[in-house]
Amino acid sequence: MKKQQLIFVSIFTILGLIALQIPFTRLLGSNVKFTLFDFFAPTAGAFLGTLPGVISVFLMQGINYLVHGSKFDIGGIIRLFPTLFAVAYFAKKRTFNVIVPILAIIAFNINPIGRSAWQFSMFWLIPVAAHFFHKNIFARSLGATFTAHAVGGALWVWAFGLSKTIWLTLIPQVIIERTLMAAGISISYVVLTSMLKVLSKQKIFVPFITLKKHLPN
Repeated sequence: MKKQQLIFVSIFTILGLIALQIPFTRLLGSNVKFTLFDFFAPTAGAFLGTLPGVISVFLMQGINYLVHGSKFDIGGIIRLFPTLFAVAYFAKKRTFNVIVPILAIIAFNINPIGRSAWQFSMFWLIPVAAHFFHKNIFARSLGATFTAHAVGGALWVWAFGLSKTIWLTLIPQVIIERTLMAAGISISYVVLTSMLKVLSKQKIFVPFITLKKHLPN
């Protein structure tokens, strides 16, 4: 890994760890909280590349668990994985972006409780539709956050069940929560790309090729 890459990965990791300390909302049925990290993390794939981005985000979450001495309950374990799929979605347009939410819909509706609240899983058609508008940052952000939501929801219904009433009652909250998250992801991406463009012009930091192609002209 080149020096510029190491510098950027280090900065990105530090920012991610800071973002993990700022709560946004709590995940129903667990002590797990959403944080500003959920705004910031999906952009990792765009800047670092898919695999490095996924690994980086996974390590950020792992370090955070170790630092806080958190217990790995089922909710905490499930919480580790959805964001990784959001990173992959945001990084690049590919068939994978469509397959994941469709599989999540199937998995949710195979479960008896999930099937009784099938309307909830219709949210996960959003990343399928957003796939065709990947160049639009907000659509891309919506696709990423709802991909994470799809993976988390499919795992959650099998791990905790909840009830039909709870799943359906969550629908208005999901609309607000995921719209805010998509806005947060979009803003994070614009701020980071703008900041890096300024640094690049000042020759303070020379981005590597994977990053450079994502900078605005």
